[in-house]
Amino acid sequence: MSNSVNPYESLQSQIDDASAYLEAGDDVLESLKQPQRVLETTLTVEMDDGSLETFKAFRSQFNDARGPYKGGIRYHPGVNRDEVKALSGWMVYKCATVGIPLGGGKGGIVIDPSEYSESELERITRAFAVELRPLIGEDRDVPAPDVNTGQREMNWIKDTYETLENTTEPGVVTGKSLDSGGSEGRVEATGRSSMLVAREAFEYLDRDISEATVAVQGYGNAGWITADLLEDLGASIVAVSDSSGAIRTDDEFDPRAVKDHKRETGSVVGYDGADEELTNDELLTLDVDILVPAALENAIDEELAQAVSADVIVEAANGPLTPKADEVLADEDVLVIPDILANAGGVTVSYFEWVQNRQRNYWSEERVNEELEDVIVTAFDDLVSAYENEDLPTLRVAAYVVALRRVLSASEQAGYWG
Repeated sequence: MSNSVNPYESLQSQIDDASAYLEAGDDVLESLKQPQRVLETTLTVEMDDGSLETFKAFRSQFNDARGPYKGGIRYHPGVNRDEVKALSGWMVYKCATVGIPLGGGKGGIVIDPSEYSESELERITRAFAVELRPLIGEDRDVPAPDVNTGQREMNWIKDTYETLENTTEPGVVTGKSLDSGGSEGRVEATGRSSMLVAREAFEYLDRDISEATVAVQGYGNAGWITADLLEDLGASIVAVSDSSGAIRTDDEFDPRAVKDHKRETGSVVGYDGADEELTNDELLTLDVDILVPAALENAIDEELAQAVSADVIVEAANGPLTPKADEVLADEDVLVIPDILANAGGVTVSYFEWVQNRQRNYWSEERVNEELEDVIVTAFDDLVSAYENEDLPTLRVAAYVVALRRVLSASEQAGYWG
């Protein structure tokens, strides 16, 4: 794993790779590689013991040519300016890849939430919501959960915004609990889209996914749900990991039992059904049919990519491969389903939630899942069509070609002024 690769530079490299296949000037493309604005702020919050603590926080708004900025808020010690810029850019092209009318945003607080009480996290979240208040709104910028945040934090942001604005506006954030205006199917959405693209990829390769072996790196929400849904298709989950380490079995894991063990102990390590404990890097190089990196950026760098043995990689995380790793895997004919499609289920169902909030009309889980499947399968077909008909080198390049064309079209129709 490489922590030295700048994710913002990775994003720009990915856009550059696709630009060779686009009819657009360098000046126009350059404008699509930069965020429109970045908020950087310091939060000073009272702790339970009465002391004051300060936290650095960010919100990047990348491009709104196709709709309001949209993207998560993460709580992690590694949050920094370039990371949120990259993630907000990936969100622009993720939304465009799946054809939903939203732009890209991302935010975060530099914090390890495990070190703070619930009441402290609430005050920190509300302090951030106060800073975000002038920027967000259902027609401007719509935050959502991300790493180490969830329904609880979104409910706090919604309440803070609505209280200060003296209004009712459930669409100001997505990923809320159901009683606060959330959507059925939202918690499972990222894992569901990862499963759907894996299924479509195996159909494309004319292979039977029920015979596939799967390794999942990162056993948070996206990782374990992907594992669970792939098992429902008949695939065998043979290895999983979290930040503490990895486990492997000679047979197959019950994804829910492993999740229960992690919930009880804090880690997948130590699960009784494991035959071997591994490092995360060792898991990433196992000889499996499907590898699902579902943790953080830069999980696989150039060196590690040379040892990858999987046939198909489904990027449930954002930016898990460095650009150099991408090149290695392309040379080895590993089929990589890019993050801006594979994990787009989260933002797609967030879009559905936003629509439901605007209409005050809520959908059943069955409808949400059917609508999500239609969006993801259509997007996969669009990528394969571009990949084959335009003789593009990888599905990632195909995704960016499709997405950039849509963003360019919206930008050109709006015009440039000011």
